Amino acid sequence: MTINQHRLLGLLATGLFLLLLLSMFTGSQTLPLYQALSESLAGSDSIPAIILTEVRLPRSLIALFAGATLGLCGAVMQSLLRNPLASPGLVGSASGAVLGAVVALYFGLAGHWPGTLPLSGILGSLGATLLAYLLAGRNGGTLSLILAGVAINAFALALVSLLLNLAPSPYAVQEIALWMLGSLANSSLQDLWILLPGTLLGWLLLMRLGQALDLLSLGEETSQSMGVDLPRLRRRVFLAVALAVGSAVSVTGAIGFIGLVVPHLLRPLTGHRPSRLLAASALGGAILLLAADIVVRLLPAQTEIKVGVLTSLIGAPFFLYLIIQHRRSHA
Repeated sequence: MTINQHRLLGLLATGLFLLLLLSMFTGSQTLPLYQALSESLAGSDSIPAIILTEVRLPRSLIALFAGATLGLCGAVMQSLLRNPLASPGLVGSASGAVLGAVVALYFGLAGHWPGTLPLSGILGSLGATLLAYLLAGRNGGTLSLILAGVAINAFALALVSLLLNLAPSPYAVQEIALWMLGSLANSSLQDLWILLPGTLLGWLLLMRLGQALDLLSLGEETSQSMGVDLPRLRRRVFLAVALAVGSAVSVTGAIGFIGLVVPHLLRPLTGHRPSRLLAASALGGAILLLAADIVVRLLPAQTEIKVGVLTSLIGAPFFLYLIIQHRRSHA
């Protein structure tokens, strides 16, 4: 069932706005939102104003930008590789970001300057993505790119496991392990400012690629005959995904399955056109991560469940469902 593009985006934007407001209310303490907003605008250092500006607002905005990034990059990667099981980290961007961030945590670099962690994540993401691209070759096909990405992901996660094994103390292991679970707790405005440059630059590079991805859905040879420079398109997408996903993952930790699930849920509503799916997936990803973060705050547990754990619990069964459907369609 296809829905008018403007109507679909309007519905998603409305849902996102409502969830953003709900996120401001949700927490261990009841927050009078109007009072907190008035006092924060007036420069007051009251408890409601501090909770709003230094706790609830950064956490909600980071969820919005990180979720939008994962949803958008998932839609782009699925369209570029023409593979319904592709995710933002398929070519190594997410695992590279995790490795870079874990290296910064392992050697204690993150304690010297707050920007070290996201910068390490971005560099790790760029390095892993570049290596996957070089392994596949400039004119490598989709299968070569996927296989190269699988190899890079496996190697990066093996290095992460090695660092965990060699960690100098149980506290270092705990810090790295908890970060890898993916969480929006303890987010600050500083984290938001660190996340934004790479994320927005990645979004900027992905703008106006919808038409090329539409043509690519007709096949590589057909799209190239209609003017699509496939190697250039791949380089631009890989760079954008590495920047955006690397920035998001380095701040939030590993949050999986959003980039896989959201495009699949929205693709039938967009007429299976990549150009219509990109903006919808960005809004849908933000909605899903915000909703998951609200749920983990409401769950009656002594220790807050990490949002990355919840998205994996939701996404893994959905991934299995996709595999079964894919197998049936090719039977």
